[in-house]
Amino acid sequence: MNLFGVRSSMAALATFAVLTFTARAMSQATPSAAVAVTAPWMNATLPADQRADLLLAQMSQDEQLQLVLGYLGVNVMGPYGRRPPDYLKTVLPGTAGYVPGIPRLGIPSLIASDAGLGIANGGHLRPGDEATALPSGLATAATWDPEIAQSTGVMLGAEARDRAFNVVLAGAMNLAREPRSGRTFEYAGEDPLLAGVIVGAEVAGIQSQHVLSTVKHFALNDQETGRLRLNANIGVAAARESDLLAFEIAIERGHPGAVMCAYNRYNGTYACENDPLLNGVLKGDWKYPGWVLSDWGAVHSTVEAANGGLDQESASGQDSREFFGAPLRQALADGQVSPARLHDMVHRILRSMFAGGLFDFPAAKRSPDAEAHRAIARRDAEEAIVLLKNNGMLPLSRSLRSIAVIGAHADVGVLSGGGSSQVIPIGHSATDEFPITGSVQILPDGSKIVPGGTEIYDPPSPLAAIRAAAANAVVTFTSGDDAAAAADMARQADVVVVFARQWMSEGRDVPNLELPGDQDALIAAVASANPRTVVVLETGGPVLMPWLDQVGAVLEAWYAGSGGATAIQRVLFGEVNPSGRLPVTFPTAEEQLPHPVISNSIARLAPFDVDYFEGAEVGYRWFQMKNEKPLFPFGYGLSYTTYRIGPSVAVAADASSASVSVINTGTVAGSETVQVYGAAVAPEGPGTRRLIGWAKVPLRPGESKQVTIALDLRPIAAFDEQRHAWKLGGNYLVAVATSSQTIPATATIALPSHELSP
Repeated sequence: MNLFGVRSSMAALATFAVLTFTARAMSQATPSAAVAVTAPWMNATLPADQRADLLLAQMSQDEQLQLVLGYLGVNVMGPYGRRPPDYLKTVLPGTAGYVPGIPRLGIPSLIASDAGLGIANGGHLRPGDEATALPSGLATAATWDPEIAQSTGVMLGAEARDRAFNVVLAGAMNLAREPRSGRTFEYAGEDPLLAGVIVGAEVAGIQSQHVLSTVKHFALNDQETGRLRLNANIGVAAARESDLLAFEIAIERGHPGAVMCAYNRYNGTYACENDPLLNGVLKGDWKYPGWVLSDWGAVHSTVEAANGGLDQESASGQDSREFFGAPLRQALADGQVSPARLHDMVHRILRSMFAGGLFDFPAAKRSPDAEAHRAIARRDAEEAIVLLKNNGMLPLSRSLRSIAVIGAHADVGVLSGGGSSQVIPIGHSATDEFPITGSVQILPDGSKIVPGGTEIYDPPSPLAAIRAAAANAVVTFTSGDDAAAAADMARQADVVVVFARQWMSEGRDVPNLELPGDQDALIAAVASANPRTVVVLETGGPVLMPWLDQVGAVLEAWYAGSGGATAIQRVLFGEVNPSGRLPVTFPTAEEQLPHPVISNSIARLAPFDVDYFEGAEVGYRWFQMKNEKPLFPFGYGLSYTTYRIGPSVAVAADASSASVSVINTGTVAGSETVQVYGAAVAPEGPGTRRLIGWAKVPLRPGESKQVTIALDLRPIAAFDEQRHAWKLGGNYLVAVATSSQTIPATATIALPSHELSP
């Protein structure tokens, strides 16, 4: 959803903070007496499906129709402005969407917040609405750590409850088929297993707080250019082996209350009325029990949508007209939609509400634990930072006499991504101007109107963090707008830290993978003046690096959130050993991509096709298939220590697990991410290697561990379209690796022909 248009040591301490916060949050999640209705469906010992059936039996058709029609939130006025009568009295500030409850039956209202990276509060910000900004979704994926992902979900769910929201529009996970997509930063990378596991863990964390989460955008919403009119064409098996597999895994692991269908067409039909996708795959093959809600402005019909699997029109005021409500009532009267279908729609909504605790644990406002939340965000950011290059410059010495800090508003904060996931972070007062590009209107009550196209920087500033860490050094700063002045400053410094940024936002794709403006020239000029230059990248996805050979070190910090400045400083000075690994391939040139140019229509508003001819070979799989060498491969990341894996790998007879030894051969404690890839072996050789498992292993200097990694074989199975089943059989390569291209140990195993159990 888009608020600005059409839906557009210290480590141990951090861990303790996470666990303490989780325990506190759960201890406060006690049943409330707010619901006055005493009825059989309020018996919390009954299964959710049974409770839903008991309640549904007492609902009139008008009440059922009420539950399947939602309205725009306070911040999203839309072109039509339709609102229920009690809207302004009942809807919270910052609400993205609202479905009125039914008091006589004890059914609470559904009050939703955008919350992919924290409680989104852009658009109209009131004093006190600031929230904790989490690192980007791509950053969390770069941790390769489901425990961290789950802790961020717990935090996010608690902040939603603190504001009395009971639905969050989180769980963004479209694969990075198009790395220039404006929402790449929200998603979890290019691999279906990694994306599914990380997002599933986050969703589970959110829902532990009795707040329902979505997963989105189902499906193939892989670019922003023309998202309202594009048709994503892909083979059924290829989709199941890539984008849809990511959703399948996330749903299995996170059990989200709802799935949000996308704007685009999928194989010729709009996603929100796509019978094969919604009824066939989601509710049929996967037996998904929750409900399908629409993206804001993604509904195009009544009969086709209802019969095609859509359960709730979530924001009727942003669709071209209202399609549920009165039109659905007429379709029922005409026999075009059956009463049984309406009952199924309502049952699914009620079932998720019961399963998620919305009846038994009503959300209510309370004071958030900002300090614990910041610790969780910082830990996420620390584990997400990827060391891409290091010629020995890092970590920085605290005995440095002078440090030059240059660029990317490092004197203000760390960059965040724009659109419906935008969080205005804690640390911005209600009266001070934002450090942004764009104008902010201050209203008499102290609230702010934040326009679209606004870059928001999360405080505190990296400059302040570096100065605090290097107390004996003279730390200077320049904006980098004048490359010659920046080079002059660099010549005088012992070390230079250049911050570079790439801003991404929902509703628009970046034109290319270059750093915008003159930043490449700036970095080249600074490195020429002083080769002891460290580049810290704040980007939404991969970028090109024509200056790579000139600089001493490169850190990918992503959009690092409310704890980002401290996290960057702690990695720069060695308080944290970087352990992030790339969740997406960095190409050397855009010509290496399957689609060197972003697909679009020639006529500005005409529908157009995007043909995903690469099929399931997304990201690193494409690079393997084409024998292309990327700038940095998927799974890559350096450390301040060294590791050795192997020399051999043992694979269970049924390939359910692989075991390998890993040792820290250096002098610094750290964590190695042991990755396992698999490939079917044909007579002409192995196919593309696909991730089938991994483990992030903490190791002290000199410590060795034997690691057993559970394997998911679906990425290397063939999806049988006729049987709707995963099929295996034959010889398979199993490779233990430190990236998709660095493989220290392999084994070959033969498997009998069989289908994987659902």
